Amino acid sequence: MSSEAPHRPRSGGTLFIVSAPSGTGKTTVVERLVEVLEGVTISRSYTSRPARVGERDGLDYNFVSRERFEAMVAGGEFLEWADVFGHVYGTRREDTEQLMASGQDVILVIDVQGAKQLRRQTLDAVSVFVLPPCYEVLEQRLRGRSQDTEEAIHRRLDTARREVVEYHDYDYVIVNDDLDTCVHALSAVIVAERARSTNVEPIAEAIIRTFPGLTGRRTGTA
Repeated sequence: MSSEAPHRPRSGGTLFIVSAPSGTGKTTVVERLVEVLEGVTISRSYTSRPARVGERDGLDYNFVSRERFEAMVAGGEFLEWADVFGHVYGTRREDTEQLMASGQDVILVIDVQGAKQLRRQTLDAVSVFVLPPCYEVLEQRLRGRSQDTEEAIHRRLDTARREVVEYHDYDYVIVNDDLDTCVHALSAVIVAERARSTNVEPIAEAIIRTFPGLTGRRTGTA
């Protein structure tokens, strides 16, 4: 997979939403993607849950107290936030806007609840839903993480049953049956979105103006 960033003429980046049931591997897919595709980054969520072994504050999540999180909600700091399995997660508006203003494409790794909130705000975003190959594989992945109780695993599987039917609300759907294939598919979505005519208009117009007698978009001859 190329690490180049084709079609990056816009001054601002595009917002991408990636959702999937817990255990599908969405975070792993996105983390791998930003390693191989230039010009894309992750907006790190804020959460009240304790850090897991190996997680780093500011790199995996921004870990804050429940009280601090609630104060941020009250202050209108979040684009979206949701209570997920007893802990709250949210995307800070200012962080995301700053990343996009820098010209980077920004990925929000959020659950179905958060994606619905963003749709209600009619934000200009491209949404991707990642499906597991099947229920049995999802259960195997959840058990293989060895970080949840039996009760928690059943709760996550019950939530997954409700979430998978939401795929039709997303712009793209990818099945994570192989990590490299899934990363390639997500990369293809981002590269395709970068090539939309509305996104490449500045560079296209600059090229058009190099032609004798042409001044710009649909204006014909000078």
